[in-house]
Amino acid sequence: MLILYRLLTCLILILSPIILIIRLLKKKEDPKRFKEKFCFFSEKKNKGKLIWFHGASVGELQSIVPLIEKLDKNKKINQILITSNTLSSSKIINKFKFKKVIHQFFPIDVNFFSKKFLNYWKPSIVFFIDSEIWPNMLINIKKENIPTILINGRITEKTFKRWLLFPNFSNMLFKKFNLCLSSSKESKKYLKKLGAKKIKYIGNLKYSQSEQKIDNIKKNILNLIKLKKVWCASSTHYNEEKTCGLIHKKLREKHKDLLTIIIPRHINRVESIKKELTNLNLKIHLDEPTSSIDKKTDIYLVNSYGKTKSFYNNCKNVFLGGSIINHGGQNPLEAARFGCNVLHGKNISNFEEIYEFLNKNKISYLVKTKLQFEKKLDFLLSKKNNSSKKIKYRINNIGKKILKDTQKEINFFLKNAI
Repeated sequence: MLILYRLLTCLILILSPIILIIRLLKKKEDPKRFKEKFCFFSEKKNKGKLIWFHGASVGELQSIVPLIEKLDKNKKINQILITSNTLSSSKIINKFKFKKVIHQFFPIDVNFFSKKFLNYWKPSIVFFIDSEIWPNMLINIKKENIPTILINGRITEKTFKRWLLFPNFSNMLFKKFNLCLSSSKESKKYLKKLGAKKIKYIGNLKYSQSEQKIDNIKKNILNLIKLKKVWCASSTHYNEEKTCGLIHKKLREKHKDLLTIIIPRHINRVESIKKELTNLNLKIHLDEPTSSIDKKTDIYLVNSYGKTKSFYNNCKNVFLGGSIINHGGQNPLEAARFGCNVLHGKNISNFEEIYEFLNKNKISYLVKTKLQFEKKLDFLLSKKNNSSKKIKYRINNIGKKILKDTQKEINFFLKNAI
């Protein structure tokens, strides 16, 4: 299986110029830094101990920020290397003023590149985040006898079944980790079955995620929010916007001042969403810099990235998409950290354990049908007392404990490595 994998990665390398041109045209690659994926490094390694964290994208990197904040102050560590795959994730790290942190894009997982990468950076210890595991890199790390830890390890039923297609290969890879810190009990069970030796269930680091600076939303929408009863439908997918539009129409009969904010998962769908909602005889306003907002607006449709936190900060009732359709749901912790009540459909397989906890603590609510959705949202909009502070307090306390336990586990390896 390893031979086949290496042949496939070599094929990807041959095709990579075409793939990169397409991604550059789509603005999914940094035109100045894409060479890092071919091991042309844009940063220099300092003398002394370097520790390395790798996560696929934005969510994974945000989850480790509280850890990085602590490690950035450790005098024994000279440099902290963070790698990721996506353009958006590279920008996240720059928002935090770390002294020792540098970011590079993860190289294409070809055997030669992984060896070159390790030879240049010479990490003292490596942390993989979530479920981001690259075979060639992991194998070469262990050949160098570098301690390797999987933190916030997440294996869903879906990914577990994929790994099981290659049982010997997965067993060979997962047993190479010195320690696996699982984000859920389900993940712990799957990691054990896949061959991991030392596993500890800690909890999801995303509970302890540091808050970033919240970009201010425009004054005209902020003023409108203050005058209205507001709810937000976030990370919505195809057909979910229509459901939200129909619910808005129904609830508008009772809540005359209702405003629904829709933040689609993929903003390239905005025009088709606008057309669909307009066909329901709803008044739509696109989130544009200069346009004034009609006070009779029904739906405020967000058509750019990076504003979700700002709306969570001002809307205390949120529906999370990808849960009515069979997508597996979206992580509810970001909304919960802002003190939001979270509504969701039944398709939440990617974050089942988190939702189970939040449902138990009356922070999130399962709505199986459109009627249940209407009734629960109506109830929340009608509530006079705001539970936002209680929700924030609960999430904050859970996050502190998970962060403390994670630090305790990795400190044992750090002491020996640095």
